[in-house]
This record gives sequence, structure tokens and C-alpha cells, in this order.
Amino acid sequence: MGPPSSSPGLPAGMNCEQARERARRVLAGYGAPAALVADLLTVVSELVANAIRHAGRVTGFDIRQRGGQVVIEVSDHSLRLPHPRPPSPDGPRHFGWRLVKTLAPTVFIRFHRGSKTITAPLPAYTSRP
Repeated sequence: MGPPSSSPGLPAGMNCEQARERARRVLAGYGAPAALVADLLTVVSELVANAIRHAGRVTGFDIRQRGGQVVIEVSDHSLRLPHPRPPSPDGPRHFGWRLVKTLAPTVFIRFHRGSKTITAPLPAYTSRP
């Protein structure tokens, strides 16, 4: 994978597709393997969707390589902690945070002036086929 880079500055009110497209461009510059790209795009989608659903909008987004990891950061204006919820009997709902924690088990949450940033590092390599 290539030199460190980042993609700050997605507009407030961005949607999941905009975040995934930014992530694809950054990851293409790293030459990331397909399995890693799939995992990263899943985490991006879940974090952005949760920020929109639970906080109204995304206030910040960044994806970059740091050391042996690719780091995703999503910010919103909520002080509520994400938490796993029981699966919904009415369809495929309430699995997002559990999925994020499975793909990025060392998630960090920082609070700052009425908002939070979730940082999800994933290894820059994968052993999956």
C-alpha cells in the first residue's frame, strides 16, 4: 500500500454513497486488496448511516492509512454512545454496530463540544480469501 494520505472535508449532510465513493478513491491510491476494500466500505456505510439515522447528519469524515492500518473517522452531533441492539424480527435491522465491531474490533469514540467522533482502524491487510 502506498504513502499515507487522507480524505478530510466531505460536506455536512453527505450520504452513504458519497462517503463510499470518497473511500473507494482513497483506497484505490493505496492499492488495497479487494477483501479489505469490501470490509472498509461496509464500515463506512454503517458508521455514516448510523450518524444520519441517530444524529441527523454527518459532520466530519476522514479515511487514511496510518502505519499498518486504514483508519475511518466519522463525526456527528450526538453524545449518545453506539450500542448493539437486539436484531429486529421485522427484517434486517439493528446489526450495524455489531458488524462494525466485528470488522473493526478496536473502535474508539471521542467526545468534543457537543459531538463525537468514532474512529475505526482496520488492518491494511487481510487474511480472508
